Amino acid sequence: MDLSIIFVNWNSLNYLRECVPSIYQHTTDLSFEIIVVDNASPEGHIEELQQEFPGIRVIKSDINLGFAGANNLGFHHATGTNVLFLNPDTRLTGPSIRIMLDQLTSLPDAGIVGGKLLNKDLSIQLSSIQTFPTILNQLLDIEVLQVKWPKCYLWNIAPLFSNDPKPTVVEVISGACMLMSSKVFKQAGMFSEEYFMYAEDLDLCYKVTRLGLRNYYVGQTEIIHYGGASSSQTKINQWSTTMKLKAVQKFCTKTHGPFYGAMYRVMMGGAALGRLMTLTLLRPVGINDSRKLAIRRASSKWNAVLKWSCGFDKAQS
Repeated sequence: MDLSIIFVNWNSLNYLRECVPSIYQHTTDLSFEIIVVDNASPEGHIEELQQEFPGIRVIKSDINLGFAGANNLGFHHATGTNVLFLNPDTRLTGPSIRIMLDQLTSLPDAGIVGGKLLNKDLSIQLSSIQTFPTILNQLLDIEVLQVKWPKCYLWNIAPLFSNDPKPTVVEVISGACMLMSSKVFKQAGMFSEEYFMYAEDLDLCYKVTRLGLRNYYVGQTEIIHYGGASSSQTKINQWSTTMKLKAVQKFCTKTHGPFYGAMYRVMMGGAALGRLMTLTLLRPVGINDSRKLAIRRASSKWNAVLKWSCGFDKAQS
């Protein structure tokens, strides 16, 4: 078997009904298997997917193992020489898997290979690639700055806007689409289950680089990722915001030590306070409803960041 494609399902049945056919349509000339791990999904009915696509394998977990644990469970059942961890809320529009696999097998130092993720409107998701988080680049995690100066070393997203067909070495590949050899995944220790959700991709990319391998972004590919269009979300989940902060702090502590992790938390709290003061000043009388909504949503986010920094959040790590 050339490739095992692993999905983690949590209330994603409708997305899978769109993604799975796109794989069969655009992935040819290689042998692959599709494994779906149902992570105790409340919506149920995962059996219907197997009836619609008899070739896939469904593995049901009685409890929610988190993203890392569920992917690891799926890998234990995989038989492919290579493994692709793919989010259910994705859709292929071309032979992206074949292109990425060709690069993975041709690059002797390849660790993880990823591709270009697109929002629903086909705009580029800046999260397709990242640099490892630091206090500074997290404080300056502002989309306007990233787009204006994509080559800045703090985030270095310039490859996303390049027409160079050659694969580019990057630090972090998005967990929405990660391709690697099964052997390397085992050598890296698989996904670290100390993360329930978020930052597992950061951690895995870091462990792969510690093996002396490099992670590559392949710009020739295009994969639509619906869940990544954060700018179009109408409802902000602040529990999710807090969980992301906790995960990044855990990664910073793991890679730079406890003091650095603590400083990350303090500095993010300071940044939140500054943002909230600025947003308060941006609330003049008479602004339009869309502007009010944007300010209210931003205020909600930074309130959650400040509460987390002060230890008042309710999200569990």
